[in-house]
Amino acid sequence: MNDSPLNIAVIGAGPVGLALALHAARTLPDANVTLFDARAANKDVAGDPRTLALSLGSVQILQRLGAWRAELAQPILEVRVSQQPPSALPFLPDFLSARLGEPELRIRAIDEAVPMLGAVLSYGAIVAPLQQVWMAAEAEEPKRLRSRFGAPVAALKNLRDGDAVGARGFGSGTGTGTSTSTGVEVDAGIAERFDLAVVAEGGVFADPAGKALGLKDRSPITHDYQQTAWVGKVTFAASDTARANGVAFERFTRHGPAALLPLKDGSAGLVWCVTSADDPVAELDDAQRVTVLNSIFHAAVGRIESISPLKRFPLGLNAERTLTDGRSVRIGNAAQTLHPVAGQGLNLGLRDAFELVQALARNPDVNAVLRQLEWQRGPDRWAMIAATDFLARSFTWKLPGAGAARGLGIAALQALGPVKSALAKQMMYGRR
Repeated sequence: MNDSPLNIAVIGAGPVGLALALHAARTLPDANVTLFDARAANKDVAGDPRTLALSLGSVQILQRLGAWRAELAQPILEVRVSQQPPSALPFLPDFLSARLGEPELRIRAIDEAVPMLGAVLSYGAIVAPLQQVWMAAEAEEPKRLRSRFGAPVAALKNLRDGDAVGARGFGSGTGTGTSTSTGVEVDAGIAERFDLAVVAEGGVFADPAGKALGLKDRSPITHDYQQTAWVGKVTFAASDTARANGVAFERFTRHGPAALLPLKDGSAGLVWCVTSADDPVAELDDAQRVTVLNSIFHAAVGRIESISPLKRFPLGLNAERTLTDGRSVRIGNAAQTLHPVAGQGLNLGLRDAFELVQALARNPDVNAVLRQLEWQRGPDRWAMIAATDFLARSFTWKLPGAGAARGLGIAALQALGPVKSALAKQMMYGRR
């Protein structure tokens, strides 16, 4: 074993990378942590308006790191999941079907005895506080904590020897060990060695993370859902703004799921998933999009009055079969890119970061930790991958009764209290 301080490279200063770097800085007081990112340190990230939903577990992680800004977040007090008609169960008589109404699953924070199920806030409202806290920690311990903003990582290479001295001394160990280390090659050909390199660089389905780092292809599980996500923001009529306050709505349609996430100002973030081959959104103007959305969501949402310009993203699954390669490990979107149907990608990544640092705190043997990481994170990771993949694929099924089956599932979850509560806990904290 090597008694010298543990040297960790964190590649990617997004929410997951920053959270891991901060947690490692606090939980591993003897470790040296170097944070890499291609963007400049003075680039304004606070104004990034992308809407993200955090689970309660993720909120608690940010609170623990001192990077939670409650004044910028809209708590989620209730989640309502339903299906656009026709979704009535075909075996029920018409009079009974009409009386029961459309199946709807309602999960409420008050029923689970928690202050909130999660929260909605912008990407900037997550990243900017994390970076601020990290920079403050770095200023207090500049010899142990280092930032390499504006330094894109060109490649990662596994090295056989443990003698670690970087070309310019950035984050480099000085001890001698018998285990392998990992080489981080940055711009200008600077090579640095670390005991552990954590790849937390974000990615999307069309541009998977790790590709630019020269990481070898390990035959990840991939699937193109042939769906497009339209993302933006909607506002409600003044009289209806309060209706959706604290309530997140997800609506299953024949084209795919559509979700409205409540925002602090009374508006809502929109994630509208449709089939790519028969995209019903692309050719519409804003007024037509508002009309269609009002026909999709039920009256409980309130009347949508306006819509922002929408951005679109192709949807698919990228899931690494194994997280580790020598002394490097992938977490967050670098490990798996999920369909947004359950809004769990970032939450899974934050749990990856938290559990990795906790494992290192329990056992300083990096090789042993990485060997155990696969099965320790496996149940949570693969359960979420399987659930989102199943739901995403279900919208492509053309089998008769597929919609009715979804409606039956929604009705059954609502009726089975213990099962609904177990689902709520899974969404809040992941699989434990």
